[in-house]
Amino acid sequence: MLKGNITSLRAIEKKDLKSLMNWRNKPSFRQFFREHREINIYNQNLWFKEYVKKKDTTHMFSIIENKTNELIGACGLCYIDWINKNADFSIYIGKNNIYIDEKFAIDSANILLNYGFNVLNLHRIWAEIYEFDKKKIKMFKKLKFQLDGRHKETYFFKNKWHDSLFFGILSKNFSKKNK
Repeated sequence: MLKGNITSLRAIEKKDLKSLMNWRNKPSFRQFFREHREINIYNQNLWFKEYVKKKDTTHMFSIIENKTNELIGACGLCYIDWINKNADFSIYIGKNNIYIDEKFAIDSANILLNYGFNVLNLHRIWAEIYEFDKKKIKMFKKLKFQLDGRHKETYFFKNKWHDSLFFGILSKNFSKKNK
């Protein structure tokens, strides 16, 4: 288990799947995910079986609140490229419909970044989000991610085209931030 100040990250367990699926299916969350279709427990179990097989390219975690030992969300590093030492960053807090906040999400994100840079020895961690995901934009800025680029009109939502924003942080910039 990876411990932070108020949260910890542990391996996703089968008992977590129903809660994770329910949070992931919330329309208020799903609008921010690349895979935006609603899933059922069969799909969730298939994902879990595939995830276990891909443990070398995907490191997903359940987020646990330290005070209550309760499951509150999920995060991970996906599409890990071991040659170029980079990975895609993913996170959400499902508890109380939080999604992203400055308490649980920031603490969990720092644990995950520390794990990615100092344990996995990654060089760069990045994320693709949609331009209307204001909470994640704010979180990434607080974590010292830089806006690396924008892909125009990649996502059609609510009868309108939206841009994808690509944020990234290098290991040297994470190290500086945490000294």
